[in-house]
Amino acid sequence: MYDIFSIQDIKMPDGFLWGSGYSGHQVEGNNTNSDSWQSEQRGNPNPIAEKSGLACNSYKMFMEDVELVSKLGHKAFRTSVEWSRIQPDENTFSEEAAEHYIKFFAALKERGIKVFCTLVHFSVPIWFKDKGGFSKAENLIYFERYLNYIIPKIAPYVDFYNVMNEFNIHGTKNDRLQFMKFHALGYHTIKKYTPSPVSSAHAFINYEPFRPNDKLDIAAAAYRDAMDNEYFFHAVRTGEVIQIGTDGFFSEDIKGTSDFWSVNIYTRTLVDSRKQGGNAAYYHKKLKLIDMDFYLEEFYPECMINTLTRLTDKPVYITENGAACNDDRFRIVYLILYLSALRQCMDMGVDVKGYLYWSLLDNYEWWTFRPKFGLCSVDRESGSFARTPKRSAVFYRELIENNGFDQNLIRKYIKELPSLGKTN
Repeated sequence: MYDIFSIQDIKMPDGFLWGSGYSGHQVEGNNTNSDSWQSEQRGNPNPIAEKSGLACNSYKMFMEDVELVSKLGHKAFRTSVEWSRIQPDENTFSEEAAEHYIKFFAALKERGIKVFCTLVHFSVPIWFKDKGGFSKAENLIYFERYLNYIIPKIAPYVDFYNVMNEFNIHGTKNDRLQFMKFHALGYHTIKKYTPSPVSSAHAFINYEPFRPNDKLDIAAAAYRDAMDNEYFFHAVRTGEVIQIGTDGFFSEDIKGTSDFWSVNIYTRTLVDSRKQGGNAAYYHKKLKLIDMDFYLEEFYPECMINTLTRLTDKPVYITENGAACNDDRFRIVYLILYLSALRQCMDMGVDVKGYLYWSLLDNYEWWTFRPKFGLCSVDRESGSFARTPKRSAVFYRELIENNGFDQNLIRKYIKELPSLGKTN
């Protein structure tokens, strides 16, 4: 653990955009026409798996979320439009669902909050998945119809767009080649209706060799980086789409299809060339921050510097970064460490314009509610779904008010370095 009481004060530039976010399926509840919902109903062999159900009931309680975002002083909020609500079947568009998102985004705008809208945050309509989803170029026509329907309706209220979320780390090699076509289509379709900046949220994973001086581990980490990270940046910069080991292609339509780099970033992954799957355990004992094994069990703020310093050609917005922990003190420590590293990246020439913490609420993590990312807890047990800001939310509010932090603010909220052996 780092000594947060010796960390230097940081201040962000004037106009730096602070906020938070969540995604539709993870909070809305009863997203019954989506492939994610369908998958949940089929069951999960993991004995602790849960179904999303009402999730955080945000489809009905979105105004409570808007008021919460405003009360906590956030200047920006990222959320998604659920395609499966907008177009529950191939031939039906729901005016009611469209109006829901218009009201949501308009309410944020009325309170001076910048809206980041993600058009596909993993979940898609069941009918689209049954057609082969994003793996088939012939399905571009269906995606275009969705965009041409929803974009003109929400454009007056949206400040930033993500076409898709984290497609760079999912699917087969062919899927990733096709994903770039859908991303580019999304970019150009959005631009028909609005000059607002467009990108896709990139899961920027810091791959490092498990054995730092081992040529095979170095090569394996470089391969993972090329396939998951560089392929997206290279495609946007040049129009050339490459997945090593298969035929790539060039498309002028793909070149230049990001106005900013939208980065979701958490930690590093150690790559072991001698293990099936390639992932190695952390060097030291994991931080058991929740009551299950999870991939975010190491604080590694250096991942900010190792990755973001590659992105000096466009503005950068951190669209996801956060800690999953039961003891909220660790969330405050996480914010201090990662924001300190982020400020250093900026001093090194990265044009970071904003930071959106993930997540506003303790939401559904795709198969379980156990990982607690939220600045606010949600009372699912009683059925009230009441939102309660945690101490970290109050810390973050003051941090936003000060556009940074100093030792006085740190010591106001953390009296001593937290330990997993202590609860207060």
